[in-house]
Amino acid sequence: MIVTLDGPAGAGKSTAAKALARQLGWRYLDTGAMYRGVAWAALTRNVCLEEDSELANLASRLELRFDADRVLVDGTDVTAEIRTQEVTAATRRVADAAAVREVMVHQQRRIADGCDIVTEGRDQGTVVFPQAELKVFLTASPRERARRRYLERTACGDVVSLEAILATQQARDDADATRPVGAMRAADDAVLVETDGMDHQQVVDALVQLVVSRGGKACP
Repeated sequence: MIVTLDGPAGAGKSTAAKALARQLGWRYLDTGAMYRGVAWAALTRNVCLEEDSELANLASRLELRFDADRVLVDGTDVTAEIRTQEVTAATRRVADAAAVREVMVHQQRRIADGCDIVTEGRDQGTVVFPQAELKVFLTASPRERARRRYLERTACGDVVSLEAILATQQARDDADATRPVGAMRAADDAVLVETDGMDHQQVVDALVQLVVSRGGKACP
């Protein structure tokens, strides 16, 4: 069974998807980490970020693997490295390259073949897995998503205002929704889950109930 979680930044997709997969005993696919892995490889191997064909060629040759909470590129643990600001900045260019996304879609489908999996991103239910048994569009109000991000940032000692985060978030939402490929939108048959007023466990419990309603079962 394939469960897709799509939605905007700050909706808690990654946290919810990881917890759901863990609770079910299923595989978890972090598609964002895959694009970050390609971006990291492009930067470390001096591949031009403006050359889509070169990026796609690189992506097709990389071995991208997940080992528990670790992300490995050609056997190298890059879990921390792919979260740097430099890689984050490069990832959008990589993810916007149609040729790269074609390679990534193929790899994501290969990883999911024949197993129970929870996958999250922007276009999982619309482009990558249109046949998924359960498609969820996980979201929250813009201010709630910004508030969560604000609490995360200030807990780390960052000095930032809620309004500044809200403005940055809105710009990202607009960019994600108008991407030339892999644009963020809910699949026509997606279940909308709005998480305002819900804590983490309540979100996971709601997702488990949806999985069960579609015939999914936890691994023994």
